[in-house]
Amino acid sequence: MKKIILSFVFAFVSMITFAQSTWTVDPMHSSVNFNIKHMGISFVQGRFDKFDGTVSTPGANLDNAKFNFTVQTESINTGVEPRDKHLKSADFFDAAQFPTMKFESTSLLKGKNSAYTIKGKLTIKDVTKEVSIPVTFGGVTKNQQGKEVAGLQAKFTVNRLDYNIKYDPTGAGVAKDVEVVLFFELVK
Repeated sequence: MKKIILSFVFAFVSMITFAQSTWTVDPMHSSVNFNIKHMGISFVQGRFDKFDGTVSTPGANLDNAKFNFTVQTESINTGVEPRDKHLKSADFFDAAQFPTMKFESTSLLKGKNSAYTIKGKLTIKDVTKEVSIPVTFGGVTKNQQGKEVAGLQAKFTVNRLDYNIKYDPTGAGVAKDVEVVLFFELVK
């Protein structure tokens, strides 16, 4: 009887382990981008060049997946060196004191077709807030090396003042709202 119970437990644990998957961000095929209105008439675009993350799935799809992403604030890149230096300063990201921005999911809601909403905690500087991020799941395929890859994209808005990025608090020169656009290719 002991052998049967142990065999059952071993088989059950093996099934659970096999079903779980971890996906990591492929930085060569991913990007973290932003747009912000400038002077009320135009936009400044930029990106962060260094980021990583994982998605842990308990099964073959995104249901009940856990998302963890980190962005290096020092890697901000708008294509204009003096502006990038200012964005790294205490006026904006204070990259020396707060080298990373983080997102950790708390729940995932399935919508229609390939749409999901990820709820979680976004930390920028010394502030952590609950956010809801709409995500489109692009599906799963195999890359040139035969590895499984998945695609995700997200677009959402963050009020920078909520995260102690207080430069120009009126928003007249630098808008309060920042549009964030993410494209992630994940490798299993």
